[in-house]
Order: sequence, then structure tokens, then C-alpha cells
Amino acid sequence: MKKLQWYVILGIVFALIVAIFAVVNVDKVDVNYVFGTAHWPLILVILGSVAMGGIIVGSVMAVRIISLTKQIKELTNERIAYNELADNDLNTHPKS
Repeated sequence: MKKLQWYVILGIVFALIVAIFAVVNVDKVDVNYVFGTAHWPLILVILGSVAMGGIIVGSVMAVRIISLTKQIKELTNERIAYNELADNDLNTHPKS
């Protein structure tokens, strides 16, 4: 639980730093695309970059969580099968 609290605190601190940095940089900048150029405020470029980074990290973490959940399910089923096999072995060959 404490680890989660530290993540929340660090997330808030990071968000504040990005927000302060973005508010200070309000000049218009040229954003070059493959098909053209646009003039956007730097604050939108910064916030958009942070948002895209968050989406990428969140997507990678979601894939990792799904993979680990699948692995946990497989290992749990394997453990249950081993326990049933051990119980059957003890029932068919009782100790004297």
C-alpha cells in the first residue's frame, strides 16, 4: 500500500512540474508533420507529448498485466493438478 502512495505522490509532483513548465512556455512553435506544418502553442505540444507518453506507458503496462495474469492462472491450474495427483497417489498407496 505504501508503494502505491509513493507512486501517487510522485505522479502529482511530476504533473505539477509539467504544468508549471508548460504554463511558462506559451509561445507559438512550428510543428512539422509529414504532410505540412502547423503553429501551435508550446503548452499544447508539451501537454500532448506528456499525454502520449502516458498512453504508451499505460498500454505497455496493460499488456504486461494481462500477460502476468495469464501466467498466474496457468500456474494456479498446474498447482491444482499437482495437488490432485499427489492426493490420488496418497489414497492409492497409503503408508504402512
